[in-house]
Amino acid sequence: MPKIPSGHPDALGPLTEGPAVSLAPSEVPATPRRGRSRPAKPAARPQGEPWARPEVAATAAPSERFTFGLKPREIARHLDRFVIGQAEAKKVLGVALCDHFQHVRMTQEGIDAPFYQKQNVLLLGPTGVGKTHLIRSAAELIGVPFVKADATKFSETGYVGGDVDDLVRDLVRRAGGSVQRAEHGIIYLDEVDKLATRGEGGGRDVSGRGVQTNLLKLMEDGDVPVVSPNDMNAQIQNAMSAMRGNASAQPETINTRHILFIVSGAFAGLDQRIRSRLLGEATAAAGSADSRGSLARISRLDADALHAEAVTADFIQYGLEPEFVGRLPVRVACHGLDEDDLFHVLRRSESSLVRQYERAFAAYGIEAVFTDGGLRSLARMAGRENTGARGLMTVCERVFRDLKFALPSARVRRFEVTEELVADPRAALRRLLKTGR
Repeated sequence: MPKIPSGHPDALGPLTEGPAVSLAPSEVPATPRRGRSRPAKPAARPQGEPWARPEVAATAAPSERFTFGLKPREIARHLDRFVIGQAEAKKVLGVALCDHFQHVRMTQEGIDAPFYQKQNVLLLGPTGVGKTHLIRSAAELIGVPFVKADATKFSETGYVGGDVDDLVRDLVRRAGGSVQRAEHGIIYLDEVDKLATRGEGGGRDVSGRGVQTNLLKLMEDGDVPVVSPNDMNAQIQNAMSAMRGNASAQPETINTRHILFIVSGAFAGLDQRIRSRLLGEATAAAGSADSRGSLARISRLDADALHAEAVTADFIQYGLEPEFVGRLPVRVACHGLDEDDLFHVLRRSESSLVRQYERAFAAYGIEAVFTDGGLRSLARMAGRENTGARGLMTVCERVFRDLKFALPSARVRRFEVTEELVADPRAALRRLLKTGR
């Protein structure tokens, strides 16, 4: 079997979730030079031609040996295909991912770094700005197993709720049962701001401080049993397999040393804490000539600018444990999406919601053509929802609800999504049903 290029999405074999599909001919990467591969550039879409959603190929044979040859700019260029904006987040993630996985590759080649500090990442920013999409797209490019979970479902070990060790076991399942592949995966924990403890309580905090403490060993270097001690069915199956002499050669534990942890959260109210700190620092320097201008500038900063000024003390004051924050050395703020960003999400992103609606109408033999004016109107309405890109789904469902119900039973076989249709979809539907086009 020919050697798979280092850094290719297929380098670690097929993912266990999703259909096995192949890249379109225009998206097949060119033959790499010196063992490196470059992300394929998407072909330009002619006006009015339906989009075809590109997928990561999942047909390569599994490889237990980890290979990686990407550069930060190549990762950022790949993320540009799916996530609009967030240039700083793409740059930071590109560097952090390359540093981490190059270290993993060199370690397996015998070049050890005993004092290496893992570059776990903290993303902060409002909902719907693409935090999850950034990490999932990067994991698909690198070709490592990826697990996403919400921090709110976990509790301290011994109480009702999920155990953080289950995150690592989920990686094994995503890796098709291969512990070797799972040990190079990415764990993404969302809603981590909900773990923050507020004030001093008399009782035990089983879902905040306790979960942070349990995560500490995983984020550094810990061993997790592949089979949960609380999973009696799995324990019985393993015992029966051993009695039949079919014991697996898989290790009994999975080490987290090379698993990258990325956490994120909206951190509501953190911007006001940062503003208070900056104002206090500016007031303390009141004797300087530009102190008055600094106070005015700080007062005008929006949430995005304030999040970019966050330091460790801000997260600790918010309620995260110092040891927990210390294990997240790479931090980056994602900015909110305005009308222009949402328009480009619809128009340019390869994971645009427009494709979903084109496909939904195409299932009934109806061609839906989205004009720039219609997309701009959808973006304007979604911006008022204040939920980022998630607002696009809310708006589109409201606009197209009646059309999706009535058009499959009508003579209409083509229609354009214009500003007029978005502004009054029911009136546009009546015209379509009357004229048949």
